[in-house]
Amino acid sequence: MNILDVLAKGGPSIWLLVFLFVLLSFLALTTIIERIWFWSKILTREREIVGRVLESARREWGAARDIARRSLDQPIGRFLNSALELSDPDPEIFQLALQASADEELAAMRRGEKILEAVIAISPLLGLLGTVLGLIRSLGSIRLGDLGTTATEGVTLGISDALGSTAAGLIIAILSLAFYRLFQGLVLGQVKIFRQAGNELELLYRKDWALREKGEYRERPVPASRQLPSSGFGSGSKSASKNRSRADTERKNEQRDSAHSGFDAPATDEKAASGTASGSTTNQKKDADSLDSDSARSSDMK
Repeated sequence: MNILDVLAKGGPSIWLLVFLFVLLSFLALTTIIERIWFWSKILTREREIVGRVLESARREWGAARDIARRSLDQPIGRFLNSALELSDPDPEIFQLALQASADEELAAMRRGEKILEAVIAISPLLGLLGTVLGLIRSLGSIRLGDLGTTATEGVTLGISDALGSTAAGLIIAILSLAFYRLFQGLVLGQVKIFRQAGNELELLYRKDWALREKGEYRERPVPASRQLPSSGFGSGSKSASKNRSRADTERKNEQRDSAHSGFDAPATDEKAASGTASGSTTNQKKDADSLDSDSARSSDMK
């Protein structure tokens, strides 16, 4: 009995099972062919692109950016270019750009896995269903009086044909599972490459960022309003503090002098008044002495 005879005797249920088998086989086959074509283009150039970008990044970031931009047709090129195309980002933003791009590219690499998972799960069940339906149909035609006679030959042929559906379902599931595991292994390999390349590129960028930060700190100019005249040996924090302390000392001395002058004013006035009084008394004594001498001369002349 050939397949056409089985289909003719099986009825609508067998036709439905055959249609589902053909549909699952077509989905699995197209997915496998598309994934094979996809991986054949990736696995030939990824390591070359990573090596060239990292080597250029050690010398000049512009050259690394150009190499990554020319490799946008490759997932690894889009992954590296997502961070290199940013304009002077912080290291944290650089890392986030790499992570977001890696998630997007790895999700694209896993495309088709759900279809294969569905084929792997459904095909054996459909085969088992076809076997059960075939057994029901074959054993339903047996009569107790026909046991041990040639009438049971058709039953054994029906059972063998029913088991064929199980075999077909298992074949489809096994082939799909083999390619599914193969593609998963390739994705895991890409995860390692993406992680290694991203870590090395981020490390180089963080080193360059630290050097640039130190250079900007050394060359940072001092505002003109804060610049103080130097003594010829350079200006710095020490000279500025000395000038500031000198100005404060002079200000304090002026305040102290003004305070002392205010307190000493009354005493000075008293001294000046006492000096004036003593001077007038001395002048009076001198006048009296001159009068006495004049009178004495006049008496002598007489």
